[in-house]
Amino acid sequence: QVQLVESGGGLVQPGGSLRLSCAASGITFGNYGMNWYRQAPGKQREWVAGISSRGTTTNYADSIQGRFTISRENAKNTVYLQMNSLKPEDTAVYYCNAKLLQDEYWGQGTQVTVSS
Repeated sequence: QVQLVESGGGLVQPGGSLRLSCAASGITFGNYGMNWYRQAPGKQREWVAGISSRGTTTNYADSIQGRFTISRENAKNTVYLQMNSLKPEDTAVYYCNAKLLQDEYWGQGTQVTVSS
């Protein structure tokens, strides 16, 4: 059974930081590209960042470029999203995604709220 379990969300003030984690089980983690998506209330889910299976390539949405960093530890089957300089518009449920060709899995999401 494949599981992706996100953690690290919460309430943070504007300008603050959070680090999200996503622990994977039931897949050969090092074979999968990993992504973070987010969905704000009333909006469609949007892609935020991605990292290749070995961590050699990362890509980011323009909206978070320079503020967020995606990384992974294949030995721990975990992917991270370091979020700095958070803005109220970053408020959303953040989802972890694992993808390999036609195989794709999602986590249950973790809420991030940026508010004073």
